[in-house]
Parts: sequence; C-alpha cells; structure tokens
Amino acid sequence: MKSAVGFSPLVIAFLLGLLASAPVPASAGPLGLVLPTENDAIFSDDPSKFYMYTYRNFEGVSSAPWSGGRYGLTRDQKRTDQGILFTKFHEGIDIRPVKRDSANEPLDDVFAIADGKVVYVNASPSKSSYGNYVVIEHNWGEGPFYSLYAHLKATLVQAGQPIKARQRLGRLGYTGAGINRERAHVHVELAMMLSTEFQTWYNLHFTSKNEHGNFNGYNLAGLDIASLFHSHRDNPQISIAQFVAADTPYYKVVVPNRGTPEMLKRYSWLGKDMDQASANPSWEFTFNHVGVPLAIAPSKQSVTNPAVSWVHDSKVNHAYNTIARLSGTGSKATLSGSGSRYIQLVTGGF
Repeated sequence: MKSAVGFSPLVIAFLLGLLASAPVPASAGPLGLVLPTENDAIFSDDPSKFYMYTYRNFEGVSSAPWSGGRYGLTRDQKRTDQGILFTKFHEGIDIRPVKRDSANEPLDDVFAIADGKVVYVNASPSKSSYGNYVVIEHNWGEGPFYSLYAHLKATLVQAGQPIKARQRLGRLGYTGAGINRERAHVHVELAMMLSTEFQTWYNLHFTSKNEHGNFNGYNLAGLDIASLFHSHRDNPQISIAQFVAADTPYYKVVVPNRGTPEMLKRYSWLGKDMDQASANPSWEFTFNHVGVPLAIAPSKQSVTNPAVSWVHDSKVNHAYNTIARLSGTGSKATLSGSGSRYIQLVTGGF
C-alpha cells in the first residue's frame, strides 16, 4: 500500500525517524545590536577615541594606555621567561564619553544595545565596584543573555520594564570603585548566566552578603562584546551560537554526571554529540581561555571529581592565560582552587 505522495507507510516512518534524530537548529532571531552610546569610534582606525584608558605603572614607568579599556587580558603586566604578559581579565569594554560640559562632567546618554527586559538595577553605588548599574535580559531564541551597563551617574529604568534597542537607560558617569571624573566611562558587558542557584554556591565560599542575587558579577560569564559588535556589523544575521562556536577552545574539564547540566538546559546549542548522552558517566565542558563555556558533551570517562581532560599546549604557565584557574605548562594542567570553585558553579557541582 502506498500513501498519497507515493511512499509506503514504512518508508515514511523511516524518513520521519531520520528527521527526529537530526539536530534541530535553534530558531534564533536577528540580534539587532546597536552601540550603547553615541561613540562609534570602535569602527574607526583610532580605537583610542573609543576606549577609556587606564592608569598603569609597570617597572617604574607610568602610562595611560587605551588598550586597558578593551575586553580580555588587558591589565596587570608581568615579566616572565616568555616575555611580558597581561594577566588581569577585563570582562567588558570601557567606552569614553564624547560630550562634556564646562566642568568636565560627561553628558553622554547610555542606551540599551538590543530589545529586552530590565531584570536588575543597582541604584546604590556603594554596594558594588560597578557603581550604579543596569542589567537587561535579551532572548534571541538561544537562551537568555544579559547586557550590563556600569558606572552610570543615574539610572532611568526599573526592574521588569520592557526595553527597546537604543532606549535610554541613564547617563554615563563615574560611580563605583577606582574611577574619577577624568576617567568617566560606561563599562558594558554581554554575558551568559552560569547558575540560577548562585546564592547556594555563594554561601559555600563567602561570608559577606550577596547584594545582587543572580546578577552578581561572579555569576555572569562575559563574551567578547567588542568582537561581537564587529561580527554583527559584518553579518547582521549572525547568531550568538555562531559567534561562540567561532571562539578558540583553551581547556576542557570532565565532571561526574549528576544529571543534565543546568547550563545545557539553558543554552541547548552548547550540546555536542548528544546522541551519545545515554548513561554517560560524565560530562566534558569546553572553555575558552577566560572560562566562557563553548561546548558540553557526554563523556565516557569515569571521574569522582572535576579534572582537566585537555588543555592547549603552551610554554607559558596556564595560570597566566586562564585568570589563574589552571596551573601547569605544556599539555598538562590541573585546576587551581579558584578554578575548582568556578567549575563547581558552572557545572552545578555543589
């Protein structure tokens, strides 16, 4: 017997089975990104007009390099056998103002980089090194992402408020730690949330009060937002999953299987080889050098505790390249104390 389209029910069932087992592409919509201030020099030939400089004193020489305002390992120089390295991670970008009044006060407005919803506003600058800051949740069909805008002079929005791209959030300022009027800027991040049970993890490792709930900086893994702005300018249809997939792995960690990781539930596109996720004794997490999760895959290794299963071969001590989350050199590495705590948070092992 044949169906109306000329195939037998057996063949149709077979084809449907193939479709069901095939990976389902994420229904990601366009990001619709816009810059968070009027400063668009990120796309110019002179990045010093975009990034706010930092004060630096290295081996007795003082300077004020704009490169300290970039994302990545851009601060705290150290001289090593392999040369001078930058070891401190800056998780966002510091954007300098383009307008000031006669008293040198910044006048730039700060805008949302995309449509979303305000999920957190810190209007008590003394409670955070970020000063006054706003967090917006964006959902582009690939799980929630969070843009953060820090050091604001004042905020104009409230938690729960829907937001449109380029809607005003506040005024660029210099609230928070280590900033003065001369270095007024807005610090902007775009991050993945690591755990919705952050408070439980926090209580295990800190005695101080967590003032910011799940929107504490420890719980947000910042992406390279400057590179994303450039990638989006080149290809407005790019998705977050495509952007993250293009990043370079630095290390992998295998952890005991305690159920489907929360990160995988929230960002399903991180899953690799999921057809093998049947009674797997462990999961293997892939990270870039600063700890952004790039992939999660079932593993056949049996482990009782998290362990580094692979690391990028480097002559430089891995501690310098990984915010001190790994130690070791070459193709061998182990988790440091801070690395173990970080893996605990990311994988839900607490």
